[in-house]
Amino acid sequence: MQMPFNFVSGLLSDFWSDLKEPGVLWQMGAIAGCLLLGWLLARLIRTAFVRRSQDDGILRIGLESFSRVLAPTISLCLVLVVRPILAQSHHINLLRVAIPLLASFVLVRLSFYVLRRVFSHGRQISASVVSIERLVAACVWIGFALYITGLWPDLIDLLEKTVLPLGRYKVSLLTILQAVASVMGTLMVALWAGAALEQRLMRLDSVHSSIRAVMARMARAVLILIAVLVSLSLVGIDLTVLSVFGGALGVGIGLGLQKIVGSYLSGFVILLERSMAIGDMVTVDKYYGQVTRINTRYTVLRGLDGVESVIPNELFVSGPMQNFSLSDRLLRLSTKVTVAYDTDIEELLPQLEAAAATIPRVSKESPPSAVLRFFGADGLEVELGFMIVDPENGTFGVISEVNLAVWRVLKSNNIQIPYNQREIRILNAQMPMPTVGVPPITTDVPKPSLGGTE
Repeated sequence: MQMPFNFVSGLLSDFWSDLKEPGVLWQMGAIAGCLLLGWLLARLIRTAFVRRSQDDGILRIGLESFSRVLAPTISLCLVLVVRPILAQSHHINLLRVAIPLLASFVLVRLSFYVLRRVFSHGRQISASVVSIERLVAACVWIGFALYITGLWPDLIDLLEKTVLPLGRYKVSLLTILQAVASVMGTLMVALWAGAALEQRLMRLDSVHSSIRAVMARMARAVLILIAVLVSLSLVGIDLTVLSVFGGALGVGIGLGLQKIVGSYLSGFVILLERSMAIGDMVTVDKYYGQVTRINTRYTVLRGLDGVESVIPNELFVSGPMQNFSLSDRLLRLSTKVTVAYDTDIEELLPQLEAAAATIPRVSKESPPSAVLRFFGADGLEVELGFMIVDPENGTFGVISEVNLAVWRVLKSNNIQIPYNQREIRILNAQMPMPTVGVPPITTDVPKPSLGGTE
């Protein structure tokens, strides 16, 4: 521990000697000027880009979060430029500390930006992302403290001498940590690039939403594959060993991963053939709702009651599916009512059509149509059909409004809805009754009028 003590004591003595010279004021002024100039330049750049992207909320949010990385980065670059200039005439011991401090700050801010762009949606930040950010910040600042105190070379030497046996090989702990850091770093960069590319593709209005989703998913998969291969190459792992892994993966797919792989392939089929898009109202199996998300393995349907169903994509491809908005968003609904036989049907049908047309959600381009379906046992059955153009808002509400309009028409015209009429007859009335003293049942039975439906 003698070397760190000497390093820290030497650093403190350099600071003390600099304080006795006027050159320390130049260093403090240079650092303050670089920080202020970096903040002003970052603010100007952010303002210029935000003005060009006022209509794009996602891009504006991204610029606002990246400005937190841009300001310390510009300040660090300015300090690096000023350092050799001041070194010609003054001591730069203060700058020697300021540079790693700013570099650590930039690394922490950049890590936060990448993590939030990859794992967070919009402005929602989960607790797991916050925990990872704290872990990353702690590691960076511990590394900075080890560098300042001079313990960093000793730590590297200790990790390099610590060897772990892995089968027939022996690998140092430093190599393992470098491999983990390399894989995680390249994966984070790949996921960050994939998220940025997906946001850019989703803004292409000239391309169908399904094609955009396919391109985004494939681009992210390719970037992740490239990141894994590059990280393994940087560590020094021979890529030919992946053939063994590929064979094992093939056996696993053949034995137990058929449905998972089938769902992934079905997701690409759905996106490519465009049989379903985000926002469509669909029915598959016993599920009905609006498509809110199409992933490579599953699709999320949001029902009218707010419940979200996660359905494997294989179910959409292997079975029948009803899409209420595939070619257009027009959806026909109908309601039925039975009126008495003495009703003037020719006068009633136009009134029902006019009443349904007053409902805001009923389409005026395809006007409602009322028809006499058939002559029922209790009355005349009338069907009122109408079209809506917003099936994603549900059907129960508009049907209720149309039924209320029909009820007002019937009430204003004193039209009755007949009850079901039933006739009860008792056969073999002359049969002797088993119980003495009970009056005989006569055949003159009244015909009650029972309410309800058949």
